[in-house]
Amino acid sequence: EVQLVESGGGLVQAGGSLKLSCAGSGFVFHDYDIGWFRQAPGKEREGPLCVSNSDGRTYYTDSVKGRFTISRDNAKNMVYLQMNDLKPEDTAVYYCAAEDVGDGASITSSFDSWGQGTQVTVSS
Repeated sequence: EVQLVESGGGLVQAGGSLKLSCAGSGFVFHDYDIGWFRQAPGKEREGPLCVSNSDGRTYYTDSVKGRFTISRDNAKNMVYLQMNDLKPEDTAVYYCAAEDVGDGASITSSFDSWGQGTQVTVSS
């Protein structure tokens, strides 16, 4: 069973930095794309904010491009989100999610495996 656990959230002042971690287990890590999502109070879940593809490519939305960096270490089954220049509007619960893109994966696969989330709060 695919398991994902986020950690590293907390309270930070505007302009500061945090590094989130996503630990995976129960699957072949290098066969999966990993993305980061977030949900702010009273808003729909936003994302993916960024994606780390199994082939090493990365993708960023305009809202986080230049500030956030996604990276992965397949040997350790870990994905990271380095967040710099944080703003109050970044306050949200952050989630990692996985999509199976390995050989034999369904062409209809999506980000359907989710972690429990970690809270990021950015003060003014």
